[in-house]
Amino acid sequence: MRGHMRSVERAGLTCLLALVVAAAPASAQVLISGDWVGLFHEDQPERAPGPEVGDYLGLPINAAARQYADSWDASRLTLPEHQCRAHAVPYINRGPIRLRIWEEKDPLTQATTAMRIFLSTYAQDRTIYLDGRPHPPEYAPHTWQGFSTGAWNGSVLTVTTTHIKRGWHRRNGLPQSEQTVLTEHFYRHGNYLTHVTITDDPVFLEEPLVKTTNHILDLNTQPANYQGWLVCQADDEVPGRDPAWVPHHLPGQNPFIADFAKRHGLPFEATRGGAATMYPEYLKKVVGATR
Repeated sequence: MRGHMRSVERAGLTCLLALVVAAAPASAQVLISGDWVGLFHEDQPERAPGPEVGDYLGLPINAAARQYADSWDASRLTLPEHQCRAHAVPYINRGPIRLRIWEEKDPLTQATTAMRIFLSTYAQDRTIYLDGRPHPPEYAPHTWQGFSTGAWNGSVLTVTTTHIKRGWHRRNGLPQSEQTVLTEHFYRHGNYLTHVTITDDPVFLEEPLVKTTNHILDLNTQPANYQGWLVCQADDEVPGRDPAWVPHHLPGQNPFIADFAKRHGLPFEATRGGAATMYPEYLKKVVGATR
């Protein structure tokens, strides 16, 4: 009788373990390889037509970033050295984008040693190392896509990126410094890939900047879908201009900064950004100031 009970208990335990193993993701990973296309249902006005001058709403920028953006002139983008400038990694997924993601395998063990990403915008190539290597020293070269290491946390790929070239937090002059550290989380839900970014910039941000971007799987991608993004030809868009001239506004002399607030009926102070403007409590302050 006791032997029979032990057999039943052992069989029950075996079934329980089988169920637990079946419920857990294999190797605690989810396959995110494939061709992905960016969706624009979130923050569409900022990401497609582009943000308006003076629109710093909801961004935790500091005084240095605000002054830089107030002095920025959109005509700077007509300069040959700026026309083909790539988006840095904290921003690149926010624009028109196609992603091709694949795994690099150790030929002997078949373990995944890195994730590779080709980004259609300006043909950027990115490697996320999964082999435990450290980040290089501070003086190592910086690139548009930086140096990335990652690890799987359950079904989420978490990535840390350093050594990023200077870029922008928003395409209306808000700068992103070369001291930025980017933390990313990649979640897959069926045919959708959610990309969460947490940007720490000690030079231009008061608090981390958190964004989410969504992509959808494209099962019929052809090489031609990428080719239109591969070549950028800089041109002299303003003939006769002094080649040493950099379009700008002197501090306090940008006549367009208040236009965004006036056009949308917003308190000017709210459009100036800062960490406080990210939180719901700020609405009470704005409403109280307008009464």
